[in-house]
Amino acid sequence: MVARDPHRFVNELDEVAIERLISRLESRAKDKVFTSLFDKYASRLTLPPSAQVLEVGCGTGAMLRFFASRSGFSGKAIGVDQSLPFVEAANKFAQLENVSNKIDFQVGDAHRLDFPPASFDVVIANTLISHVTQPTTVLEEMARVVRPGGTVAIFDGDYASLTYAMPDHDFGHKMDVALTRASFNNPRIMRDLPRLFPEFGFEVIDAWGDAVVEIGKGSYFKSFAETYAPYVSNAGLLSEEAVNSWLTVQRQAMENRTFFASCNYYTYLVRCA
Repeated sequence: MVARDPHRFVNELDEVAIERLISRLESRAKDKVFTSLFDKYASRLTLPPSAQVLEVGCGTGAMLRFFASRSGFSGKAIGVDQSLPFVEAANKFAQLENVSNKIDFQVGDAHRLDFPPASFDVVIANTLISHVTQPTTVLEEMARVVRPGGTVAIFDGDYASLTYAMPDHDFGHKMDVALTRASFNNPRIMRDLPRLFPEFGFEVIDAWGDAVVEIGKGSYFKSFAETYAPYVSNAGLLSEEAVNSWLTVQRQAMENRTFFASCNYYTYLVRCA
């Protein structure tokens, strides 16, 4: 079998798998480990009150709900995702948080955005670029739909740096690599972006990295492991028995408060010429 990024091929997943991903996206959006990173770059985006904001690959819409709930925001936020169940969940959550009047969610392909050129003040790709089929095509589309002088924000992980502690270091490394292969189509794309940006007329105005680390207890990486580890055995990268034994060690480490996991994340704020 071949590893197939579940987000890239979300439209081929069964209902149970999709619900698991929806739960993961929503739990991640509430996890302080993750939300602090989003807050960090969202606070640096200068938005006029009537800003037109697009999120490409919006998932369940958690990031756009944050923007729509900001005081003084009277613009419009649009979220596009290839998964109809994700879009339906995004609409439901927006209604529950009373921000549906400021957000429009729709099914669409990040590689072929159905918007005229120069439509948005800000375009966001939040943990999207690591999953897409053709990153350069997605960058080209974001460059097309953002207004001249507008901002594109790209946030994602460098998943080649993803690691969980294991007493057996060799097996732990194999699982780290397998987990990355099974979960991300483009695990190293964040290293490539500075080289790619000039091709699309992007100028980096700010960029930084953050190490996401959980020691002792796990929340963000607990959800990550439980959601994505099954795809390792599904792809035949490691046996189901091996994956389950790895999960058992991680859960025991969390219970014993001896847990360790980490991954580097990067943010690029770029301006379109």
